[in-house]
Amino acid sequence: MSNSDTILDLAAQVGKALQDKGLILATAESCTGGGIAQAITEIAGSTGWFDCGFVAYSNASKTEMLDVSAALIAQMGSVSEEVAAAMASGALGASNAHIAISTTGIAGPTGAVPGKPVGTVCFGWANADTVHTERLVFSGDRRAVREQTVIHALQGLLRFIN
Repeated sequence: MSNSDTILDLAAQVGKALQDKGLILATAESCTGGGIAQAITEIAGSTGWFDCGFVAYSNASKTEMLDVSAALIAQMGSVSEEVAAAMASGALGASNAHIAISTTGIAGPTGAVPGKPVGTVCFGWANADTVHTERLVFSGDRRAVREQTVIHALQGLLRFIN
């Protein structure tokens, strides 16, 4: 199965899980540039379980749209589990969603900093009660990192919903 087929299959599974539980999703994406929202909205009927997606690429947009503290970004860096958590929580607060997912990372080929090589991605999955975060390092070129990020984000969302 190609990555695009895998992504669409996962998006359909996410949609079914959200629909079964009566939940609405919002996305807060940086390094994926809306790729998760695009996958979700490829699925017919997504209007019933998808509220909105934020593409907060710059640090200023993370602060303005998602209420991520500029001090947190300055302290931890925009690619951190703390910022991913704040992005997911901010998406909940700025939407009508019950559950949110966030991604922030370094897709490359540039942007690496000490301790955060190209391919570093932080994820956040949030609902009203909890936020789960994760940090992974993917290999490959920019496209490969972004595709792997969307796949992992959707897989994690399935686990978080269920």
